[in-house]
Amino acid sequence: QVHLVESGGGLVQAGGSLRLSCAASGGTFNMLAMAWFRQAPGKEREFVAASSWSGETIRYGDSVKDRFTISRDRSKNTVYLQMNSLKPEDTAVYYCAADKVAIIDDYDLYDYRGQGTQVTVSS
Repeated sequence: QVHLVESGGGLVQAGGSLRLSCAASGGTFNMLAMAWFRQAPGKEREFVAASSWSGETIRYGDSVKDRFTISRDRSKNTVYLQMNSLKPEDTAVYYCAADKVAIIDDYDLYDYRGQGTQVTVSS
């Protein structure tokens, strides 16, 4: 059983940056596809970014392309989401997810999911 813990959320002004972390424990991190999703109040959960287990396949949601970067540190069993040029519309709870097989667009289908970390971008 893989346990995911997100951290790094907080309050930031528009145009600023934050780096989210998702630490994995209890499983084979290197074999997991990792992803970030977010959900704003009153909105559906949205795909943000994902990395295949090898790191060869990287995908981003259209709303974050060229601003966000997903990366993983295998020595620390951690995946990161570097968020630059933040906008008020990026305000949401950000969730980390992991899958034993592949990148999936549906958060609910991931094998493992974290509890989320709040990101608030002020205008």
